[in-house]
Amino acid sequence: MVRAFIMVKTAAGKSEELLASIRDLDGVEEAHIVAGQYDIIVEATGEEVYDLMHGVATKLRDLGGVADTKTYICLD
Repeated sequence: MVRAFIMVKTAAGKSEELLASIRDLDGVEEAHIVAGQYDIIVEATGEEVYDLMHGVATKLRDLGGVADTKTYICLD
């Protein structure tokens, strides 16, 4: 099992609207709106790194209102 944290920057005023859609994606364990450089932090899991990157990260980037993402794969 691979775990990652995905930082999501949203278009202005879109964080609340996107949160529910992000939480519904397969592999998403948790998602929270935060203050700072990014607007939402997502904790996601997958069987392999490829599954996580291809499944969650690409589906997440396809959501309308997502401006940028940065993915951090957990090493422990």
